[in-house]
Amino acid sequence: MQDRVLRVLEYDKMKKQLVQHVASSLGRNKIERLVPSTDLEKIQLWQEQTYEGAKVLRLRGRAPLGGIFDIRASLKRAKIGGMLNSSELLEVASTIYGGRQFKKFIDTMVEEEVEIPHLEEMVEGIIPFTDLERAIKQCIDDNGEVLDSASPALRTLRHQIRSYESGIRSKLENITRSSSKMLSDSIITIRNDRFVVPVKQEYRHSFGGIVHDQSSSGATLFIEPQAVVLMNNQLREARVKEAQEIERILAELTEQVAEHVEELLENVDVLAEIDFLFAKALYSQKIKGTQPILNGDGEISLTKARHPLIPGEEVVPIDVDLGKSFSSLIITGPNTGGKTVTLKTIGLLTLMAQSGLHIPAEEESEMAVFKNVFADIGDEQSIEQSLSTFSSHMTNIVGILDKVDHESLVLFDELGAGTDPTEGAALAIAILDDVYQRGARVVATTHYSELKGYAYNHEGALNASVEFDVETLSPTYRLLIGVPGRSNAFAISRRLGLNETIIEKAKGQISSDNTQVENMIASLEETQKSSAAEWEQTLSLRKEAELLRDDFVAKLEQLEEEKEAVLAEAEKKAEEAVKKAKAEAESIIKNLRHMQKESQAVVKEHELIDAKKRLEEATPNLQKKKKSKKKAVATKHELRPGDEVKVISFGQKGHIVDRISEKEFQIQIGVMKMKVHVDDLQYIDRPKQIEKKPLATVKGSSHHVKPELDLRGERFEDAMLMVEKYLDDALLAGYHQVSIIHGMGTGALKKGVKELLKKHRHVKSAKDAGAREGGLGNTVVEFK
Repeated sequence: MQDRVLRVLEYDKMKKQLVQHVASSLGRNKIERLVPSTDLEKIQLWQEQTYEGAKVLRLRGRAPLGGIFDIRASLKRAKIGGMLNSSELLEVASTIYGGRQFKKFIDTMVEEEVEIPHLEEMVEGIIPFTDLERAIKQCIDDNGEVLDSASPALRTLRHQIRSYESGIRSKLENITRSSSKMLSDSIITIRNDRFVVPVKQEYRHSFGGIVHDQSSSGATLFIEPQAVVLMNNQLREARVKEAQEIERILAELTEQVAEHVEELLENVDVLAEIDFLFAKALYSQKIKGTQPILNGDGEISLTKARHPLIPGEEVVPIDVDLGKSFSSLIITGPNTGGKTVTLKTIGLLTLMAQSGLHIPAEEESEMAVFKNVFADIGDEQSIEQSLSTFSSHMTNIVGILDKVDHESLVLFDELGAGTDPTEGAALAIAILDDVYQRGARVVATTHYSELKGYAYNHEGALNASVEFDVETLSPTYRLLIGVPGRSNAFAISRRLGLNETIIEKAKGQISSDNTQVENMIASLEETQKSSAAEWEQTLSLRKEAELLRDDFVAKLEQLEEEKEAVLAEAEKKAEEAVKKAKAEAESIIKNLRHMQKESQAVVKEHELIDAKKRLEEATPNLQKKKKSKKKAVATKHELRPGDEVKVISFGQKGHIVDRISEKEFQIQIGVMKMKVHVDDLQYIDRPKQIEKKPLATVKGSSHHVKPELDLRGERFEDAMLMVEKYLDDALLAGYHQVSIIHGMGTGALKKGVKELLKKHRHVKSAKDAGAREGGLGNTVVEFK
């Protein structure tokens, strides 16, 4: 990507927002070097990593990345034999600890079966150098000071130092108390790392010793009295030994670090990737971003997209489609209406997606991966080069046209502006044609009315506009796809109080063609607003219907569960009764055999009668609850496929799909099919064609034609063939009305069905079914 394009589309400003979320300079360095990629597989990987980071934040609220430093310079110096100071060694230990803690954090999530494969793979590369970390922490405290416990020698030396310091202070305090008149101030201070007292000039010979400094006026001398010179010498010697011991300890620790330099460098690289990954995830949270669907086909589909640099309370979301049914989008509208913001939103979101960042748009938004993004936005007139606005833009456009191809996204702001309107419009059209011929995706803004008609006359181009509210005399910043912008000059002038006579005279100067075009645009705007309102209402009704359906299904499932429980209980009781009866029967038979054996003769009649009575009493009495038969009106009508009926137990209307047996039918209520007993059905009505032909059959075949066709789960091409054949069969069967169930899904199947029905010469109308009959997922077809 060109640096100029990144600057114009404010990519660097976006990176300044992103860098605020890093945990260390490791992540900062990654962001500073970040540029969009053109490799689809690599971008997909980056996007998945960002998604995993956002998932961790969503589940845990944070990621433990504190205490991580960029220690690469320190490691390289240790590798070549340099010695690290205590602060550098402390940063090494802190980074080891930070990496170990993060690895433990991710491992715990994996054990809890959270799917984060990319992070799991990353932390596998982190080696926890626990011994090295412990060795450094045992020698250096959190402030970077070497501890007394770092070595026995250091402990001894520091004990001596404290002892010498105590002795010197005690001696000097005695001197200050006994000779306070000779001192400028009764304090003990330090000069050249030696303890001294401030002596007045005239008493310098009273103390002896060494003069180390004097005040600016010369009236005070800082003297080390002879009485403490020896003690100061001993202290100085102990401090030198202390420094040597500290140097030895740091050198020893540095050697331990040097042994693991390569592995530590690998740890740092992994931690840099992780810091960068979570910076992207945190930024996604801030801008309410989502992972876009990526493609290499130049197709962009954004829903409620927002520019990330505009505050959330001010930004107006836009919907954009480009690269599917059309490759050129021509945006017209007033100045400050949001045309340039729309261009920058499309461009910046493309660069963000290709950088592995989530984009501020709704779920399922789709972004293309382009090899190049070109932009001619804003007035970049160069005074030094003495170029006019037009020349500056044209120089940039010439450079773009030299490089643009079918893998490019081109953004033109006010194409052809800055010169004669007629010539400028002609140039703009020619440039758009050239870019279109090369297969690039292009979004252009313009003021020229000639370009409003360009999209109507050129395949692959579509008009759009930014909305303007004449009542408030301000733009709404909403993007209207499919509607060109219209001039609001007369309406604005009228609102501002310009004389109506002048306005009417001005209107007379405009050709009737232009007037008709403006009227047409106004009509399109009203139509689109009305459609948008109806669509919102439809979505609301659909949600309400789905809630009712879910409630109905839940209640039905509950009834089924209760029924299963009752049946299970009944079966259990029946089984117990049968077991009891069998036991009783066996007892009776045993008694009979015993009686026969004892009497050695045929059992007498009265004994058999008594045994038979006992057997009858042992037989379980499993009385079935008699169902109160609901007499259906069906007794007067023979129910047939296609009849409209009411399922009495549910209180819902539906129609008969098929006869299963003498007493059971398959009924469809909305999108739900169920088996229903004839006693639970109430006849309502029968289509006239069905009255004439009780058994609707296709000529030349014996199979029944159902009054509906279910396409759910079918491939698009297969579904279209099925619809064509079904329409012919239904016509031959004499149906007046049928249903085609296609479901909601992506909407492609529904759209294909609607298009096919529009072209069919025997179809009178095709409309969405009612809320109880499948709603938007079912199309009702009426034949001529």
